[in-house]
Amino acid sequence: MSENLEQSFVQQLRTNQNIIHKICRLYTNDADAHKDLFQEITIQLWKAFPKFRGDSKFSTWSYRVALNTAITLYRKSTRTVKTVDYESQQYFISQDDYNYEEEERLKLMYQAVHQLNDIEKALVFMYLEDKDYTEIAETLGISEVNARVKMNRIKGKLRKILNP
Repeated sequence: MSENLEQSFVQQLRTNQNIIHKICRLYTNDADAHKDLFQEITIQLWKAFPKFRGDSKFSTWSYRVALNTAITLYRKSTRTVKTVDYESQQYFISQDDYNYEEEERLKLMYQAVHQLNDIEKALVFMYLEDKDYTEIAETLGISEVNARVKMNRIKGKLRKILNP
């Protein structure tokens, strides 16, 4: 591979790494699994990068690769891995800047989202990232109308989970 291609990939990965971290958080429950999934997604992105034609934004393409990798990896996974809840993880934010109410709301939201199926998780993630339905549909390989319908159904599901 040329050095130029490698530099371009590294730059794009740096710019879009938060996308990958958020997907990892959706599909894992502990730091080790998060790191493993991040590494696997990075490897898959690197393998596929020479074929990236630029027809869509790099972020859209990386969403697709990352989500497909996460979904495929965790569907194939048959081993049970002991996980640690995020609640037990130590946060390194000063107390003055820390919003406990927001953290609790986020925990509840992640718990609810973890109850959804893989495609629903992906759709919610992209919706919360303020992606428009055109980009969501393109990334997930479904029609825009289907993305809207699914999102409305998911909102109803999440309401029932969060407000039993």
